[in-house]
Amino acid sequence: MQTNPPHLSPPYSSLVAVGDSFTEGMSDLLPDGTYRGWADLLAGRMAAASPGFRYANLAVRGKLIGQIVDEQVDVAAAMGAEVITLVGGLNDTLRPKCDMVRVRDLLTEAVERLAPSCKQLVLMRSPGRQGPVLERFRPRMESLFETVDALAERHGAVVVDLYGAPSLADPRLWDVDRLHLTAEGHRRVAEGVWQALGYEAEDVDWRTPMAASAPAAWLSRRTADVRFARQHLLPWIARRLTGRSSGDGRPPKRPDLLPYEPPAN
Repeated sequence: MQTNPPHLSPPYSSLVAVGDSFTEGMSDLLPDGTYRGWADLLAGRMAAASPGFRYANLAVRGKLIGQIVDEQVDVAAAMGAEVITLVGGLNDTLRPKCDMVRVRDLLTEAVERLAPSCKQLVLMRSPGRQGPVLERFRPRMESLFETVDALAERHGAVVVDLYGAPSLADPRLWDVDRLHLTAEGHRRVAEGVWQALGYEAEDVDWRTPMAASAPAAWLSRRTADVRFARQHLLPWIARRLTGRSSGDGRPPKRPDLLPYEPPAN
């Protein structure tokens, strides 16, 4: 599902991004060690179309939907931006124990507080890569996306269907941690949101899969699996068991709604 804004035409003058690591920009790594990501890319495009454009990104990696509601939603609503993007709840669905009723209720609360505060709220059906890692969580994810669709219809939000984009299911667009998109993946997400907001397409094929490549050799695949388990999966499990998060104590990278400035390269 993807809908266009019913009443507005670009350009917009301001953007606030709310969410977790997906919106923070992991794993689109810049030379200085910070992350860029689709929201920064989108802001750069919107700024080029609107002099004086302002941008804030409140997203922090590892945040659950309850934390997003408690720490980001009221801050974002008070900024008075024309466009707000909200992506959250996926981290909850990946927890061993997840109360989906509570997750859906919290997402509803977030939308109900953000939608009246902006001209256009943007929601997303988050992307999901191919492979077995996320298969056990897929029913939860799809339950979350059903709530996203219903809330968008109720509150006039735009829904960007990344989950249904064939290109973003390609493992080559995912980092070695298998949870975050590469730079090319983030570029495609930015294009999807750009078009959903009513801007003229720069890449009409962003949903189209990349050309097929020869499958990796068995040994290469097993080596990659071992590296993934050691460097990413085991630390992730340890954080879940101890109640820690990769975002604990980390501030948002753009906490204030200020004129957009491109990152230093």
